[in-house]
Amino acid sequence: MKLQNSTILITGGTSGIGLEFVKQLIQQGAAKIIITGRDAVKLEETKRLYPNVYAVQSNVCEIKAIESLYNQVIKEFPELNIIINNAGIMRDINVQDISLDLENITREVDTNLSGTIRMVHQFLPHLKTKSSAAIVNISSGLAFIPFPLSPVYSATKAGVHAYTRILRLQLKKTNVKVFEVAPPSTDTPLQNGFPDIDLEKTAPSMKVDKMVAQAIKGILKDQQEILPGMSKALKFMGRIAPDFFLNFMSKAIEKAKKK
Repeated sequence: MKLQNSTILITGGTSGIGLEFVKQLIQQGAAKIIITGRDAVKLEETKRLYPNVYAVQSNVCEIKAIESLYNQVIKEFPELNIIINNAGIMRDINVQDISLDLENITREVDTNLSGTIRMVHQFLPHLKTKSSAAIVNISSGLAFIPFPLSPVYSATKAGVHAYTRILRLQLKKTNVKVFEVAPPSTDTPLQNGFPDIDLEKTAPSMKVDKMVAQAIKGILKDQQEILPGMSKALKFMGRIAPDFFLNFMSKAIEKAKKK
């Protein structure tokens, strides 16, 4: 997949993996980059770092926001040919916590899974009009072995993985390429939601610049499923002995809890 001279939309582009994609796609010679995010302050900060990036305040949880984003982007950037569905949240959730109401408990579903599906559905007709187009969905190594502290997040990433496989199958006769990037534990703000444990003791984090570099390398080589770092091992372990490794991870987390 050619990235040079492409016009690329990245959801969740103000921090972590999304922001690193901005940096490295500029280096790859992308013609235009559009980012979205919920936080207006972070969007302005990103604009100061990268003045040529176009920023739109938008929330993938909201259907009307996705529709508005589509209308705005297609009008101003009709050459858009790649979307990267990166927006995501991850929380430490105890399923026995009765303080979480029914709306709150599915926040990850709304952002990570429904947001991805809705973005694809909204932008796909436009992407199909391009001679070269791509959809890049960011899943996780936790799609293969779930993280014991994040049941809903793990379920959403498994859902993104399954959805992306079928999306690729159904689009195989079109000009739209479908990529899945499944990062391992990565050094991003997403990990700040676990103050009570030392995550480095459970699994060393991959540097975000190295993770994104591997992702871009895979996209350039038309590698449909990109498994940076430990994600390849997680997929293998999830096949041969999923319960064993899930229980192993649970014990490691107990040991890593801060006293």
